[in-house]
Amino acid sequence: MIQTYIDVILPLPLSQRFTYLWPIDGGSGPVIGGRVVVPFGTRKYYTGIVLHIHHDVPQDYEVKEVLSVLDETPIVTSEQLKLWQWISDYYMCALGDVYKAALPAGLKLESESMVCINTEIDVQIKLSAKEQRVVDYVADMVECKLSHIAKVVDKANPLPIVKRLIDKGSLMMKENIQRGYRPQKEVWVRLKPAFCDESSLNVLLSSLHKARKQEKLMMAFLENAEELENHTVAKQVLLQRADVSAPILRALVDRGVLDLYEIEVTLSTAHIEHSLVLHALSTPQQKAYEAIYHEWQTKNVVLLHGVTSSGKTEIFTHLIREAIDRGEQVLYLLPEIALTTQITQRLQRVFGEQLGVYHSKFSDQMRSAFWQRQMGDTPYPIVLGVRSSVFLPFRNLGLIIVDEEHESSYKQVDPAPRYHARNVAIMMASQMHAKVLLGTATPAVETYYNAQEGKYGLVHLNTRYQGIELPDVKIIDTKELRRKKIMKGFFAPELLEGMQEAIHNNQQAIVFKNRRGFSPQVECRVCSWVPRCVNCDVTMTYHKLSDRLTCHYCGYSMPRPKVCPQCGNSEIIPKGHGTERVEEILREALPNVRTARMDLDTTRNKNSYERILSDFESGEIDVLIGTQMLSKGLHFDRVHIVGIVQADTMLGYPDFRASERAFQLMAQVAGRAGRKGDQGVVLIQTNTPEDPIYQHVQAHDYVGLYNDVIGDRQLFRYPPFSRLIHVIMKHRDCRQLDILARSLGQYCRQIFDQRVLGPQAPPVGRVQNMYIQRIMLKCSMKDNVQWVHYNLLNIKAYAEQQTFGKGARIYFDVDPY
Repeated sequence: MIQTYIDVILPLPLSQRFTYLWPIDGGSGPVIGGRVVVPFGTRKYYTGIVLHIHHDVPQDYEVKEVLSVLDETPIVTSEQLKLWQWISDYYMCALGDVYKAALPAGLKLESESMVCINTEIDVQIKLSAKEQRVVDYVADMVECKLSHIAKVVDKANPLPIVKRLIDKGSLMMKENIQRGYRPQKEVWVRLKPAFCDESSLNVLLSSLHKARKQEKLMMAFLENAEELENHTVAKQVLLQRADVSAPILRALVDRGVLDLYEIEVTLSTAHIEHSLVLHALSTPQQKAYEAIYHEWQTKNVVLLHGVTSSGKTEIFTHLIREAIDRGEQVLYLLPEIALTTQITQRLQRVFGEQLGVYHSKFSDQMRSAFWQRQMGDTPYPIVLGVRSSVFLPFRNLGLIIVDEEHESSYKQVDPAPRYHARNVAIMMASQMHAKVLLGTATPAVETYYNAQEGKYGLVHLNTRYQGIELPDVKIIDTKELRRKKIMKGFFAPELLEGMQEAIHNNQQAIVFKNRRGFSPQVECRVCSWVPRCVNCDVTMTYHKLSDRLTCHYCGYSMPRPKVCPQCGNSEIIPKGHGTERVEEILREALPNVRTARMDLDTTRNKNSYERILSDFESGEIDVLIGTQMLSKGLHFDRVHIVGIVQADTMLGYPDFRASERAFQLMAQVAGRAGRKGDQGVVLIQTNTPEDPIYQHVQAHDYVGLYNDVIGDRQLFRYPPFSRLIHVIMKHRDCRQLDILARSLGQYCRQIFDQRVLGPQAPPVGRVQNMYIQRIMLKCSMKDNVQWVHYNLLNIKAYAEQQTFGKGARIYFDVDPY
């Protein structure tokens, strides 16, 4: 009898496929893209994905049998497997790394996985005697490994029975608890029963005659509540339509007229007020819309270069509607979905339940359910997600939109695969014959170069929606102000006066400082001693609220020292400014102004972030201070003035992209001002006003910035005129690392000659007690990619076999920036 063998990939950092024997009595056969449970190593088993089914007997090792089949139909499409292989080849990582990153953990049961009782299920579920034994055992143990359950069911492989219990809801993966997922909630407003009849309502409205704002809010409530069957309105919608602040609503709640309550927002779609019709495009938007379709006739990728607040999202919405009317699926990528709640809500009100949201903040169970739905008969026509969404299954993908395509958040840094979602999306679209639209006001230099060279289509949108003027950008020379003793504190007088005037006119302000914490470091006033992280070669950031020093690389934390360990002096003072300190200074300068801070410290969970945004949108916050979070897709109607403080710190990085990134950040933050109504104002505080980058920001001149940097890129052979690959080497012994780095550098030069730079330590040369060195390889665009990768992998394999390579970690970062 001819025996059947299958090749599988495992969720391990291994590039090779593994062949297993399909047992004769194995029941229904495996399918390509389906999951099977296979043994690996000593007394361990994993969920493998079937890549190939054949009858070729392996000659060099004894083949083990497949333990069981988990899927009768594929869980991964052939297009996905093809994309995984491309990611593995291009980004020089193991295929197992791609598999592990792509599938939610709930779809990757292994012998070391932990399970526990699902306490959220109240319904009595009918279980077999064996299933009940497993549930009782797990309940007694609180949590346990799958390998322990094997003893209870008296089988080498307990995965089938555990999978059934997870599907029934009796058990859940431990990862669900570790993630600490909390469902998003939205505040809604309803009328108290005492005022539901017409006579009581008329009496109430008469009593509000002198309280004009409360009357205005009640009229807005009644107008909008009529549109809904249950006579309720979302709090945020009500405040916006009534154009009043939250305290006015609170007054009516305190009077017992209105009631506030929360509803849970599901994974797929928030509670939808009602479905909105698409707005007609303005004349500039319509021209851009038509130009995109024209470019798509000859090119699959188009760059929409539109200034901030030009209405790019409205064009995206029309393109999505056209695609789903054609029966196609759409993938809408955002740099960080937690930071773009506004776009999510906007699309939900247009497309309703056709929109699915995919995000790592949701539990593994919910993401697994999302994946299963996409593979089923009723997938979401529109998927809104972050970079990991490129791994989702699509049956009929027609359009990919990459919003804010320049954002560095699209690049995965650690762990492998170290992919760039924009580039993966373009490859995925090519494989599935879909179109790609890249949208941004500040394109990445490589993207704009590709558009200029004709590789991508290029469409410009140079005017703001409804003809609103771009903000007036002013450069403040803080060095000169201090020399003249006009500016004694942190804020220039013009910025403080501008914020005061805006708040007086019922407008708002934003202050941008791209460093969190109270101060980047503390220092002894006498001997200048600075505390450094014990695990990393960095100074520790001081957080005043907790009165602790924290390393932002490894998380190590310690109390602020009371005395200097070197000289015994007790004056340990903060040096430099972070957002926490900026907020404190602003509160001292403008004590009557309501401020809030938005950075990683204040938005560690999703609810905190949304609360800050909601309070700012409703007018409960006058000035919002934050880091680059403020630059990502936020729309505020009442922001009139934006202050960018200590702008020079963005230019001081040893990075060929420093000017490009600084321009993008400043231009994007500046774009938050004056998006509705009067022209906004942007004030940039700098000690070097003569730097050309400030003139480009002031003139909203991206093309000028591009022309400035592209010449240097070509001269020094940086992207887009080369491909960069970093060879990263890490070791706990710095001397061993030096030997390894020099040896690898010599081998690389023998093959790649002048393309090699280094080895050298990066700006932070030690992280988590691992010393780091790297070699930069500048590959010509004419170099054969397979030839480059083949030689690098051979060099790595050789180094790992040598004495100096023992205990080292060597990996590659392709397109590292």
